Amino acid sequence: MNEFEYKNSELYVENVSLRSIAEDIGTPCYVYSKKAFLDVYHQYADAVGNTGMACYAVKANSNLAVLNLLAKAGAGFDIVSIGELERVLKAGGKPDRIIFSGVGKTETEMRRALEVGIACFNIESLPEIDRLAEIAQSMGKIAPISIRVNPDVDAKTHPYISTGLKDNKFGIDIDEAENAYLHASQFPSLAIKGIDCHIGSQLTDVSPLLEACDRLIVLSDRLAERGIHISHLDLGGGIGVTYRDEKLPSIAGYFDAVKKKIGARNLSIMCEPGRSIAANAGVLLTRVEYLKETAHKNFAVIDAAMNDYIRPALYQAWQHILPLAQESNSDSEIKSWNLVGPVCESADFIGHDRDLNLQPGDLLSIMSTGAYGFVMSSNYNSRGRAAEVMVDGDEYYVVRKRETFEDLISGESVLPNA
Repeated sequence: MNEFEYKNSELYVENVSLRSIAEDIGTPCYVYSKKAFLDVYHQYADAVGNTGMACYAVKANSNLAVLNLLAKAGAGFDIVSIGELERVLKAGGKPDRIIFSGVGKTETEMRRALEVGIACFNIESLPEIDRLAEIAQSMGKIAPISIRVNPDVDAKTHPYISTGLKDNKFGIDIDEAENAYLHASQFPSLAIKGIDCHIGSQLTDVSPLLEACDRLIVLSDRLAERGIHISHLDLGGGIGVTYRDEKLPSIAGYFDAVKKKIGARNLSIMCEPGRSIAANAGVLLTRVEYLKETAHKNFAVIDAAMNDYIRPALYQAWQHILPLAQESNSDSEIKSWNLVGPVCESADFIGHDRDLNLQPGDLLSIMSTGAYGFVMSSNYNSRGRAAEVMVDGDEYYVVRKRETFEDLISGESVLPNA
């Protein structure tokens, strides 16, 4: 979070005061740092090298401004829906730098991706191989594919973001992968390009990633013996991020280890980082509405809620929560607070047991919310979604307006003659 720091006791992003944004745009409000996004992306791009491709996972944060700045930087993109495909194209992303992942690609999605000419489909099942081959043939196209292999490696992360075990829905079991490639090789409308895997998110130890890499290389060698030659390894998501006090390996060091394992094989490297590019490039600003002290707990009711940021309720996620001004309130003291939102659910919380000096009206920053923040937000309780702001040096721009009531009911209608 180097782009978010205190200057003269006030929290800044790059050269802009977060308080000035909160007062101008209102709260809740997501604020992103252009420099933070680009700095981490370039670490991945440099690490995979000129022959590889770092494909930003659009699901982490799909705002057009984010996609546009990464497209201009030369990023590839990992998508999982036709909506994400159209977003990337709208933002200036090149079709031949898009890979299409996901277990449930529809015929419409496949046709559109073939029409624009994406770089690769990451295939997740035998029925998907058959469907894509048939569609590509009907369109007179050759579909480039990589098969997502489930290597049965335990990423030792939260079970909801673990994706590489046999009981996960993703990919084809590594013991069945060779036969899947042989099956795919029978279709003249498919062009086999790579092997893909993704074992999970928020990994702070590269050992599981390197173990999965070993298994992919063994599979690649076996396929070569059967006459199927792979041109790239897609190693899935990037390394984790620091939310609290996690110690992380370097991006460059991880990919150096991968390159050593590949050795002289003619294999380029692809990866799909999302969280590690976006998370610490964004914060969520919120305001304290009420302080409710009870005999058992102290509750700070804030204007950001689980509809704005669901990860604490969904994953028990922990993030730093910082005041926008460091000065202590003269009429209050540091107490332990549960920060909760106004949504009518007991699960509506942002942080538990936080030691803060609070007064109603105080502005706070929920750190590390650039990934899986706005993209997972909703209109629950008929709440409009938050504004999004991008900071570039000493300037800031609203890159998504706050939703109004008219936005909420757009497309709805009452029954005629009810």
